[in-house]
Amino acid sequence: MKIKDLIHVTITAFFVTSCDMLETHPYDVKISGERGINAKNTALIEQKMAGRTNMRFGVISDTQRRYNDTEDVVSALNARGDLDFVVHCGDLSDFGATREFEWQRDILNDLKVPYVTVIGNHDCLGTGEDTYLEIFGELNYAFTAGDVRFVCLNTNALEYDYSRPVPDFDYIESEIEYCNAEGSGINRTIVVMHVKPTEMVFNNNVAKPFQHYITMLPGLQFCLYGHEHQLTVDDLFGDGVLYYQCPAVYKRYYLLFTLNSDGSYDYEAVEF
Repeated sequence: MKIKDLIHVTITAFFVTSCDMLETHPYDVKISGERGINAKNTALIEQKMAGRTNMRFGVISDTQRRYNDTEDVVSALNARGDLDFVVHCGDLSDFGATREFEWQRDILNDLKVPYVTVIGNHDCLGTGEDTYLEIFGELNYAFTAGDVRFVCLNTNALEYDYSRPVPDFDYIESEIEYCNAEGSGINRTIVVMHVKPTEMVFNNNVAKPFQHYITMLPGLQFCLYGHEHQLTVDDLFGDGVLYYQCPAVYKRYYLLFTLNSDGSYDYEAVEF
């Protein structure tokens, strides 16, 4: 473990075990610095990609506690010079502490291109959801890059003890209607989440209905997720829809996708 990572782990552990000694509680949701990252960056992406039918984007995930590795992947992505934006598949924090989100935000803000995130299961711990909402934004949202709609979902059902509709089928239905409406300009869709269907944190009572719903999105290309820290590509339901898992950042890989104007795409796992 690098010295900086060790320092951050030690500080976080101190926050968790010694709250009474501190004037500022790690879960106080007193945010300093930039807020509303996803809304700001999706606006930038939509403006930048308007009229485009080809694009290239990077995917990272599970940067929790790995601040040096996160800095390294940001440097690697910046060095490319050919990316349009970056997608983060969740677990920015490990304990849901406010400072964890702020540290990650400040590192990711060094990216030369806009980035967006989805909420991970660790991001839901403590007051993590409240902090995520303030710093990054809504738990379910979507944006359009050229002719591609990115549908970004909260799939961390277990963290809510199944007390909320996770995944939110009403939201997914609204996206199906929007994308399929005449004149929408949406020809392709990509679904982004932290936890895949069939994994314990996902509500597997609705795994098959979830798959049925998302295949009603026009031109569904593939799904992106993280959570399990591995590099995998699976056809989970045997219907041709591929699920690409982005490994945790400490595995020293990011994913690279190139969407081509003819409707095809290219995929690569890049070591850094």
